[in-house]
Amino acid sequence: MEKSSSMFSSQSLGEFHRRAHQNLRNLLDHCRQLNTEELHRRLIEYGDPTVQLQLFHIISAEKYWVGVIQGRMDVDDKESDYPTVDSLEEYRQQVVEIAENYLEGASVEELNAPRKMTTWGNKEPILVPAHVIIRTQVHIYHHQGKVLAMCRLMGKPGPKGVMDYPIV
Repeated sequence: MEKSSSMFSSQSLGEFHRRAHQNLRNLLDHCRQLNTEELHRRLIEYGDPTVQLQLFHIISAEKYWVGVIQGRMDVDDKESDYPTVDSLEEYRQQVVEIAENYLEGASVEELNAPRKMTTWGNKEPILVPAHVIIRTQVHIYHHQGKVLAMCRLMGKPGPKGVMDYPIV
């Protein structure tokens, strides 16, 4: 297997991870203004049809992919166990800790070396751990846009500028 030409460190990925989760925390805070009915309102145009399901998907996908990097298949969490924004925030914090613990212990070589990983359905693609971590953070923004669109439809648009990737 050929080494990746990119060189990511645990420090650079950790910084990216912290900044992306700052936005996800802001998104969850914004969603606190939704009542229970709004949080669970079905808007089928957005894939996962509720804000709660979108938020659960963001968090559980990161847990899944960090597990894949570490040789686990973390797929047992149930969205019904996280029915409120508070429970989703607790879940997010647990997943942040899992990812940070992985990054703190990962060498530059570990992060940048392509290797076979087992994914859902016993597929075994060759993946680079750093790219998997980056993908989980980009994924936040993809779904953040969906959640904010859903909130806007319910008359609760997100604050301007607060949800952009923090560059300062």
